[in-house]
Amino acid sequence: MKIIIAGAYAIGTHLARLLSRSNEEITLIDESEERLASIGSDCDLLTMPGKPTSLHILRDAGVADADLFIAVTPVESTNITASILAKNLGAKRTVARVDNPEYMDPQAQEFFKELGISKLIYPEMLAAVDINNGLKMSWVRQRWDVHDGALVMLGIKLREGCEILNEPLKNISGPNDPYHVVAIKRGSDTIIPGGNDELKLYDLAYFMTTRNYIPYIRKIVGKEHYVDVKNVMIMGGGRTAVRAVKKMPEYMECKIIEMSEERCEYLNDILDENKTLIIHGDGRDIPLLVEEGIRSTQAFVALTGNAETNILACLTAKRMGVRKTVAAVENVDYVSMAESLDIGTIINKKMIAASYIYQMMLDADVMNVRFLMSANADVAEFIAKEGSKVTQKPVKELGMPIGVTIGGLVRGEEGMLVSGNTQIEPGDSVMVFCHNINMKKIEKYFI
Repeated sequence: MKIIIAGAYAIGTHLARLLSRSNEEITLIDESEERLASIGSDCDLLTMPGKPTSLHILRDAGVADADLFIAVTPVESTNITASILAKNLGAKRTVARVDNPEYMDPQAQEFFKELGISKLIYPEMLAAVDINNGLKMSWVRQRWDVHDGALVMLGIKLREGCEILNEPLKNISGPNDPYHVVAIKRGSDTIIPGGNDELKLYDLAYFMTTRNYIPYIRKIVGKEHYVDVKNVMIMGGGRTAVRAVKKMPEYMECKIIEMSEERCEYLNDILDENKTLIIHGDGRDIPLLVEEGIRSTQAFVALTGNAETNILACLTAKRMGVRKTVAAVENVDYVSMAESLDIGTIINKKMIAASYIYQMMLDADVMNVRFLMSANADVAEFIAKEGSKVTQKPVKELGMPIGVTIGGLVRGEEGMLVSGNTQIEPGDSVMVFCHNINMKKIEKYFI
């Protein structure tokens, strides 16, 4: 597949590295030769200096033969213009990064499709959804709802109160049980478990279940004593914070601590003063945190542009009694360190954005793709086509590669778990988990 990426910034370089490892034909366009040089040496791709809105540059990059054109520069207008030009020059599909929430409205997206942009992505809005999913359930590290909750994936850190430790999964998670353990992160290792594997203390376990059984999962993992989040303190008042606050449930109250006085004034203008209190100050100032009631706060979210600051702030909040912490960690090299410190939920905008873009590479009908950053695994929602290989035999006879498991499916509006005897039908929406497996090797089962 021929893919052109415009913008050698955080999302663009991450995507370029990710896709080049999948042996795709990648061309990266950017005005800065210095930024291009920093990635070109360690990735198998072509770099091209120039403006992505230049017709000459686009033609030289081979946009007429491109299967996918991705514009992810920091400038919204550049991304929109470049994508429209690329589509009209022959690119099959185009993606543009935007930062205007108005453009994410379904009617607006249809308008942009008519202009030639196949998909818009707003990384801050995607990150805000992940943050709020985590805040709604203080005992969960990561939550992902499929088909409005017909199926639910929960990433949970297992601690001393867990009832299902040290027991083979075949004894506690059989075909008739209301959950499946689909992935386990243990130290630096990721396990796609079989029936003989066991859950251990301090594992990060990924459960697939249905909405009705979430309270049951909470009980067996020993998290019933975790209080629900009603008070949230956010450090850093950037765009992600704004989107998170705007999407928070009505029952949550929020304080934002922001160092810039000018930004504080802006936040006061655009956010509901009855729901959100803006505080001018440094979120690293412990006396300030105490004064603002951090000891009675159920969740602390660190969203500054500095990963080290966010990690240290969450550690401080934990030591001051905050149960739920969330840190934005944009430097991928720091993710494993943050996990080892047990700071809670980690948010990485470029990985979230990459998940949404990656699904456009697949030929199968894919509703969603997510990278489980903590587990170094991928999960995708495939739609089984009529006559596809996955509909021909029961799951246990499909011969899926090692490192792949099917966690559940949605048939109509009903979510159901999958066992070896399950027969997948055309039109089923199937959740597939992969570890160290290229997703393109899995899609052949569904087309």
